[in-house]
Amino acid sequence: MHQASFYEKLPESRVRCGLCNHHCVIADKKYGICGVRQNVGGELYSLNYGKLIAQHVDPVEKKPLYHVLPGSLTYSIATHGCNFRCLHCQNHTISQVDRYDGSNYATVKPDHVIDQARLLGCFSVSYTYVEPTIFFEYAYDCSVLAHESGLKNFFVSNGYMTPAVIQQLAPVLDGINIDIKGFSESFYHKVAGARLKPVLEAVEMFAGLGVWVEITSLLIEGVNDDEDELEGIADFIASVSPDIPWHITAFHPAYKMISIPPTSKETLERARRIGQEAGLNHVYNGNIIGDGEETICSGCGEVVIKRRGFSLMFDKLENGCCPNCKSAVAGVWK
Repeated sequence: MHQASFYEKLPESRVRCGLCNHHCVIADKKYGICGVRQNVGGELYSLNYGKLIAQHVDPVEKKPLYHVLPGSLTYSIATHGCNFRCLHCQNHTISQVDRYDGSNYATVKPDHVIDQARLLGCFSVSYTYVEPTIFFEYAYDCSVLAHESGLKNFFVSNGYMTPAVIQQLAPVLDGINIDIKGFSESFYHKVAGARLKPVLEAVEMFAGLGVWVEITSLLIEGVNDDEDELEGIADFIASVSPDIPWHITAFHPAYKMISIPPTSKETLERARRIGQEAGLNHVYNGNIIGDGEETICSGCGEVVIKRRGFSLMFDKLENGCCPNCKSAVAGVWK
């Protein structure tokens, strides 16, 4: 076990966790919603520090992050656990843990993560597959070492961490993809077991602190693809910055939502049009190969980065600028 960060002691040996916006009050010997933080005698412990369930080399486009180091490899890691209870989770076998039993993992020290990333030709480390906030202590220690060695750090997140966590994380985080899963509190409550408002506040805060932000919305037909919800997401992103990329991805039946059919290409294209009409400069279709994968210069309409799936076909950017009109394209390019 590893001493947890961000908690306060309460009477009767209880603790209140301050890592995410559930603010779990945990009695002695009990666990937080994430299943990987336990109160032991009035002290809070992280049960998954350094206990990796996944270590993979991925193209950074798979996260998805389209405006950071195009075509590069990222070393992707995860532990067990999550602070959401998404009914459609595609990684539910490792994320949905009521209480962590300490099985089926590899113990990996932070410096070994960095050594492996460099050995395997990666330019970054991504904390992903489950919500990385729930292994914050480990992710933070890895992130500090990654920056010292010249690697970048990326979170793939539900955006439910508290402002105190964001403040500590931002100086060592280069980019984050945050899910905006829907645009109603009722959807978040029913499908994810969480609230929307803290997610929106996290997007604003990360962007304000200079961390590169991209947004993903997985559309489930008949559940969160209502015109008003899509317009709400698009307008919100535009209010933070029209340069924030919006990835609109297709749902595939999983976990407790296997009876709902996959999202159609037409639904993705409708959402993409809504994003463009809201003034977003970069709206991408995901999970369906075809139109909507290219990065287009907002100044002249030139295709500056072309992708097919997770593969980079070409990158025409010159020092982050369009070669045709010299307009800057927002992102992390080096």
